[in-house]
Amino acid sequence: MRNILVIGSTGQIGSELTRELRHTYGGSHVVAGYIQRAEPKGELLDGGPSALADVTDCTMIAQVVKDHHIDTIFNMAALLSVVAESKPQIAWKIGINGLWNILEVARETHCAVFTPSSIGSFGPTTPHLLTPQDTIQRPKTMYGITKVTTELLSDYYFLKYGVDTRSVRYPGVISYVTPPGGGTTDYAVDIYYAAVRGERFTCPLKAGTYMDMIYMPDALKATMTLMEANPDRLVHRNAFNIASMSFDPEAIYAEIRKHDPQFEMVYDIDPLKQCIADSWPDRMDDHCAREEWDWNPTYDLASMTTDMLEKLSVKLNK
Repeated sequence: MRNILVIGSTGQIGSELTRELRHTYGGSHVVAGYIQRAEPKGELLDGGPSALADVTDCTMIAQVVKDHHIDTIFNMAALLSVVAESKPQIAWKIGINGLWNILEVARETHCAVFTPSSIGSFGPTTPHLLTPQDTIQRPKTMYGITKVTTELLSDYYFLKYGVDTRSVRYPGVISYVTPPGGGTTDYAVDIYYAAVRGERFTCPLKAGTYMDMIYMPDALKATMTLMEANPDRLVHRNAFNIASMSFDPEAIYAEIRKHDPQFEMVYDIDPLKQCIADSWPDRMDDHCAREEWDWNPTYDLASMTTDMLEKLSVKLNK
């Protein structure tokens, strides 16, 4: 990777990915792509070049790639799971029509493309425990449908046109930097904010709802490590299971109480979020990622909780 374009650079993952890529490859080599209603600010604006790069405008994307001599595109534009259910047409327009535009540009300019998939690509008939890398994927949400289509379309462009497409299936991503924005796993971020603020937390998912989660530093490490991996080792491309930790609300609550015994949590179940969560894996089998590009997470629930509480205390001046 020499010159990189991050599409969706102001989003939940894209904003932190852009900073990490600039730290690794140099600010001048990483372009922060954005849409008009979400322009980069502060460090994202000052840390390197930026460009209007609407994923739904193929001509615009092609021009940015040409102007900045881009060889690698990180396509982080998407609606999160709960938002996508309320706006299915927009979710398809951004997730699939947008990806088609990017892949067409990549085919013509020989760019590599990373487009993340998700645990949401699985469905209620998928094995929930140690979900295999290759298994049935019949999601019941628009979010999941777009993710499965993303995987298939990316594979198609690799097999037919030789476009270097790669992807991981993100678990729920937890971060202290960027607030959550409409995902089913957002409770696992919100609970830390409540704890640091000294507030009682109202959990929208039932006890016993296990889902894969990952701390943002590990999510970024997985993304960048895969894109640097030797292509000769990659049997799979779109998309790799990556696992770091799996827990239910009671487990994360108990871990936080080790730091704050007075912290309280109650339940008020959100039917939509619960329905989506119940269709997702409890824990994925990620041995293919470990074997093909040496995936190995750094954080578990205990170490992530310590870091989240410390970092949020500084951020919120608590």
